[in-house]
Amino acid sequence: MNKILCIGEALIDMICTDKNSSLSDGEHFLKKAGGAPTNVAAAIAALGGNVTIAAKVGKDPFGHHLIQVLQDFGVSINAISFDANHFTTLAFVSLMENGERDFYFNRGADGRLSKDDLLQINLSLFSIAHFGSATAFLPGPLQSTYEFLLNESIKQNHFISFDPNYRSLLFGNNKEEFIRRSKQFIQQSQFFKLSDEEAFLISGQNTVSEAAAVLRKMSNAVFAITIGKDGTCLGINDDTFIVPSIQVNAIDTTGAGDAFVGAVLFQLSGYTKNEIQQLDQNSWTKIISNANKAGARTCEYMGAMEAFKHLSNSIFNA
Repeated sequence: MNKILCIGEALIDMICTDKNSSLSDGEHFLKKAGGAPTNVAAAIAALGGNVTIAAKVGKDPFGHHLIQVLQDFGVSINAISFDANHFTTLAFVSLMENGERDFYFNRGADGRLSKDDLLQINLSLFSIAHFGSATAFLPGPLQSTYEFLLNESIKQNHFISFDPNYRSLLFGNNKEEFIRRSKQFIQQSQFFKLSDEEAFLISGQNTVSEAAAVLRKMSNAVFAITIGKDGTCLGINDDTFIVPSIQVNAIDTTGAGDAFVGAVLFQLSGYTKNEIQQLDQNSWTKIISNANKAGARTCEYMGAMEAFKHLSNSIFNA
């Protein structure tokens, strides 16, 4: 298996377990390791892949917890650094009955990942670079480090994967900046994955088919637009079509998109970049079908990391 490098935030989700309570009223919180690239790395490792995550955590109990969780999955932590001056990033979330989220983001160490931190590892050892950070387009050192790795990955001919992980509660009035930076990464990627919400936002369209048409003009990359239980819209060459998912009894959708991306990258890590470029429509359909299975199975458990404990490549044969 070729080595995969994920970059971005490792953080703690503090989930309010008091039903329909705002964060100000909630009294009980559940600690969960999280961050989109952290989830992707854990999913890859659970499937049997060789993966490293580049991230920064605080030198505190939460940072040590994140390290332990990743080690338990088999993720290499050689590119994780500790920050003694900033606390591990925390995301507080409360789910309301009307579907809205009460959200508060306490950013700390994740945004401090620097170029010097990244250069503590040998980037030439990796064949795939995945950019999947929800926070990397926010101001701070991580933003420039993220772009530095993109440029290095282009120079070193890495296979580049991108998932923007848009969070409206993070970007607020900065949508246009998010869109601009996302387009930059889409144009440099060989594979990118968007949710339908992200596809509409970045393309400016209102339907999946219209968004796919705009994205195809934007990039020659293979791309996937996930559309929940209905599966995935796969774009390859000049064709787009739906790859159906499997039916499951969904309990929690947290981490489903990250499991999807992890499954795609795990499968691609078995090929050289030249071989990936030669994959035909049938091969990509199988890869996406397997990724749909990984995403769907994740929904059968509460919490992404708990779901990944039950993830293995045997699900591809189900």
